[in-house]
Amino acid sequence: MDARCPAAHPDDPTPCDGPVVVTVLDAHNAGADGCEHHAARLLASLHRGRVYPLPGAAAGAAIRVFKAADTIRPFCWIDGPRTDPSQLSHAEMRALRNH
Repeated sequence: MDARCPAAHPDDPTPCDGPVVVTVLDAHNAGADGCEHHAARLLASLHRGRVYPLPGAAAGAAIRVFKAADTIRPFCWIDGPRTDPSQLSHAEMRALRNH
């Protein structure tokens, strides 16, 4: 398998979608640099995570990652029914609260 960015989870089988452009940090400031695809998947799996563009990143890279992460379920590469509230995306949780 080709090398993937540091933000790619070892169990996530998907390839990178481009160059490393952002850093994703968790609530304790531990982080990983990643392509937009894996950074969004990582951010979706973190509680109180943040994303920052790296120098030279295309304009809007961090915003695209942030918006994508909102709709991605945590650890989305895990198969099976994922209906527990902790397994839903932020967007799905907002929709449930608004009903």
